[in-house]
Amino acid sequence: MAGAPVTVEQKWQFFVQETFTPLTILASAATGGVSQATNTDPKYGVGSLAMAKRFGAATADNVTQNFFSDFVMASVLHEDNKYRRRGERYGFWSRVGYAVSRAVVTRTDAGASTVNWSNFTGTALSVGLSNAYYPTRSRNLNATAINWASSSAGVGFGNLFPEFLPDFKRCLKRLHL
Repeated sequence: MAGAPVTVEQKWQFFVQETFTPLTILASAATGGVSQATNTDPKYGVGSLAMAKRFGAATADNVTQNFFSDFVMASVLHEDNKYRRRGERYGFWSRVGYAVSRAVVTRTDAGASTVNWSNFTGTALSVGLSNAYYPTRSRNLNATAINWASSSAGVGFGNLFPEFLPDFKRCLKRLHL
């Protein structure tokens, strides 16, 4: 049974809670670090200044993707993108599959399943905006398409954290007792 429809205010709160956490900084550092190590898009070059630019771009990408997907497009399309974990009563691979699938499937505000259009369109808006601050040689159709696809899929892989973090914390707690 579905509860009350999700409000625009609740979507704003979800965006804020999901975005302004230490995990966003870690994700930005990891994304920037991989881009720096492989010297791939965004192509800022090498060195500490390039790494700082990559970190800044990754942070802007994370914030704008969450803003457009979880707040703007979710509000316009009446979708509820908040991840709800399955929990330990399900098997490991079932939980992994469910978490990753949420990049493609989400709920409407009323609780029914639907295609996660807010992820796809919000990510497209974020990727389009990134062309304003990415270097010229990273603003081509191929780089933009790869950025959109990897960012859209990243939503599903990002759901692995809220799915398994409580289990990990519980395991650590048992080890320290």
